[in-house]
Amino acid sequence: MNPLDLPAHRREALEPMVATLRGARRVALTTHVNADGDGAGCEAALAAWLALHDIPAAITNATPFPDLYRHLVDDPSRIVDPGTVRTSLALQGADVLVVVDTSERSRIGRIASGLSGRTVLVIDHHLPSEEPIQGVTLQDESACATGELIYDFMVVAGLARPWPQSIARAIYTAVLTDTGSFRFSNTTARAHAVAGDLIAQGVNPEQVYRAVYASVPLRRIRLLERALAQLEVDSELPITWITLDRAAMESTGTSSEDLDGIVEQARMVEGTEVAILFRETADGSTKVSLRSSGSANVNAIARAFGGGGHAKASGALIPDTPATVVPRVLEATRAALRQLGTDFRRPPGEP
Repeated sequence: MNPLDLPAHRREALEPMVATLRGARRVALTTHVNADGDGAGCEAALAAWLALHDIPAAITNATPFPDLYRHLVDDPSRIVDPGTVRTSLALQGADVLVVVDTSERSRIGRIASGLSGRTVLVIDHHLPSEEPIQGVTLQDESACATGELIYDFMVVAGLARPWPQSIARAIYTAVLTDTGSFRFSNTTARAHAVAGDLIAQGVNPEQVYRAVYASVPLRRIRLLERALAQLEVDSELPITWITLDRAAMESTGTSSEDLDGIVEQARMVEGTEVAILFRETADGSTKVSLRSSGSANVNAIARAFGGGGHAKASGALIPDTPATVVPRVLEATRAALRQLGTDFRRPPGEP
């Protein structure tokens, strides 16, 4: 079987979406708060495809579009800064709203106010949420990234090959980043096949690498330095965590965008089964990011605190300070690991 063969259920879901967008007058594109490479890449690819069909499109997120991925949007004027008059106008003027890389109403922040009064399309690869966005939906957890589903969208749409580089590069970036450069367990044969096809169509992997991973501003290195100084390991169970307070962000001049990849530093510690990043937000709440390197289902842990995501990567925003949240989440994580019944042991020499 050719790994690029399109699953029948995806084609069935995507065909009406393609038709809807081709008939749209004006489209608004959005993703989850604190957009990552997958969400931003999908928005950029769809915006470029809509431009090919002379359909006005605006990228309007609840939080600023990441600087790291702005190069993916070939027309910067399509990006609408949050909380501005343009945001309201973009939503009011759109007859179709496309939500990518999340299906949770709470995850799109203030954009949720624009869900009513227009057609809503949802394309996502996460587990279904308890508060789903109502609309025409393609939700497929087997996809390595939402970028894989946007790749399928382009196939269903019959986009002439080779695809414009603005589209191909954006999808490649989405797949690359959400699979951790093809290191995570969501990396499938089809993920590699999709990437290979995009390279065959002209994407330059080295250029994408340089744009995403080799253009790190100094402030991120300073933040990483602070983060590593706060790295801790459990004395009995294979849990590694980092706690960052507001002072760490303020002193380094960093934002939530600069946190990308920091939790992976904790996961890199030998023997770690669950890695956690605790980050104090501006209002004193705590953002928790969980990653699993084994059989632990961190999605279940996150859901216990009102969050969600994948079995291997999840998160939650908890309205309390790190001093209170850290011990609660750690205890829930310890309980989850104990329930697995595995004799976890830290490598020799670890505390």
